[in-house]
Amino acid sequence: MIHVLYNPLSNNKKGEEAKAELEKKLNQTEILLRDIREISDTKSFVNGLAQEDQIILVGGDGTLSRFVNEIYSLKTTLKISLYSAGSGNDFASDVKEAADKISGLIPLNKYIESLPLVKVNGMEKRFLNGIGYGIDGYCCEEGDRLREQSDKPVNYAGIAIKGLLGKFKPFSITITVDGVSHSYKNVWLCPTMIGRYYGGGMIIAPEQDRLNSQKTVTSVVWHNWNKFGTLMAFPSVFKGEHVKYKKMIDFYTGHQIKVTADRPIALQIDGETVRNVREYTVEYR
Repeated sequence: MIHVLYNPLSNNKKGEEAKAELEKKLNQTEILLRDIREISDTKSFVNGLAQEDQIILVGGDGTLSRFVNEIYSLKTTLKISLYSAGSGNDFASDVKEAADKISGLIPLNKYIESLPLVKVNGMEKRFLNGIGYGIDGYCCEEGDRLREQSDKPVNYAGIAIKGLLGKFKPFSITITVDGVSHSYKNVWLCPTMIGRYYGGGMIIAPEQDRLNSQKTVTSVVWHNWNKFGTLMAFPSVFKGEHVKYKKMIDFYTGHQIKVTADRPIALQIDGETVRNVREYTVEYR
């Protein structure tokens, strides 16, 4: 039996449409459809399936992140796939070569068996794409606020531009990578990534390999006192070409990353906003 778990709220409430698309692609395969929100105990649900059963998730990065965190300790060997149906789809963009050419299904098991852990504000969570800290966290915080006021799609690019033009103020950090510390002023963002993509298509860590045998993550420090220079360079991140701005962007790889800021700033974990963060730690071994 194939259990299709879909999130109708994905992609600005278009999850039902994606589920219908998948039904057509699976044709007459024996499937059981279920709204993932109706499953109160995901771990027990997965534990109760037969070994020959399969799971297909229909949703975006948020749906995938919640599901994986809920079952991570099981280390299940059930076949799990993703039918990407989110608004950002950064995970799907990062592993697009693995998608089946006909069905579009992405086999998940090898990507979710080992994931980094972030510790922030007393919370611990595994992540599949990355941690955004700085103007990227601010964009998620502002996007949440706008979503509470209206059903219209949120324009994150517009939020980022307004932030760069003055609504977001740069901050100072100390970043410690495997015990070695570096201090920066005028920081715009400092994400830590297991994948290459975040923010709906930004290739923020173009050299990061989520399956690298060393189990390292990449942190990016974008620092520049000139906000207009940052604004001019910012579009290059969508092609991963920001690496050429060596005077304002530094990259670090390691197993343990600790970032401490001089004031509370919003942070995002695979798109989920965490407010008032002074420090976060990532561990991956």
